Amino acid sequence: MAFYLIAAFGATATAQTASYPNKPIKLIVAFAPGGSTDGLARIVAQKLSESLGQQVVVDNKPGGNTIIGSEALTKAPRDGYTLLLATVDHSVVPQLQATPYDPIKDFAAIGGVSYTQLLLVANPAFAANNVQELVALAKSKPGQLNVATAGSGGVQHLTGEMLATLTDTKLVHIPYRGGGPAILDVMGGQVQLYFAIPISAIAHVNSGRLKAIAITGTVRNEALPAVPTFAEAGVPGLDVKTWYGLFAPAGTPRPIQDKLSAELAKLLATADIKDKLRTLGMEAMPMGPDEFGSFVKNEVAKWSQVIKAANVKIETKP
Repeated sequence: MAFYLIAAFGATATAQTASYPNKPIKLIVAFAPGGSTDGLARIVAQKLSESLGQQVVVDNKPGGNTIIGSEALTKAPRDGYTLLLATVDHSVVPQLQATPYDPIKDFAAIGGVSYTQLLLVANPAFAANNVQELVALAKSKPGQLNVATAGSGGVQHLTGEMLATLTDTKLVHIPYRGGGPAILDVMGGQVQLYFAIPISAIAHVNSGRLKAIAITGTVRNEALPAVPTFAEAGVPGLDVKTWYGLFAPAGTPRPIQDKLSAELAKLLATADIKDKLRTLGMEAMPMGPDEFGSFVKNEVAKWSQVIKAANVKIETKP
């Protein structure tokens, strides 16, 4: 009797997988509408709706430093009808505060979507014009150079800590409530340095209101071809990406994972989606489930090391 029950269950699961999807899919975004992550989610949702033949609906679940949205995915059925568009925060937040999920074990990595680099900019009057001069200045004035960020515990903050560790310098972190006020104060001279999302700073660099020092990653940004990477400037360990990826709940059938990943890879290869990503300052980051899963594990390990080495802590509301 047990054999027949198992066989029947297996046949039903196979049939469900073969017909997937046959109803709308929910795409969770752990941020409020209107931001860059929400904008990316709506591009992905529209394109997946077209290719899968079922509507993909964005479901914004902001709050809790992305924990609310991520936890919602882990509580969803493992049938491929609830997905999460997560950011690099997925690999950072659980290292800084308690979360009701494990960023690796409780998620099925579907594929990478896109990434952007971080551009270190300074006030035009700042004494250093390149990484070598910055490091020399920081060593001569330990604890006197400050780096603004959009908030404590984010990738900008941790990238500043990485830079200080890799160059054996001491930089003072100045957290702001968002990137807008931070970049304005760098231009105004209230703070000296800022790790910016390139698209938010390119116009200011071109107008002379900001000075670009270097960019993270392994390749230069096409919009700022004269700005070197940190690797070119002698700091190869600062290979940081602000990335976005697609997840399903752990235990989602592998054929469904593979189908979603294949459709995602197809849309990321089109000129239309590449152009849309560039309007958000992003580049496509196609990765299959296994490659993306390994990438996420490496990101969790990397940021864990950075947080421990710098003893980074954030205050959380009760």
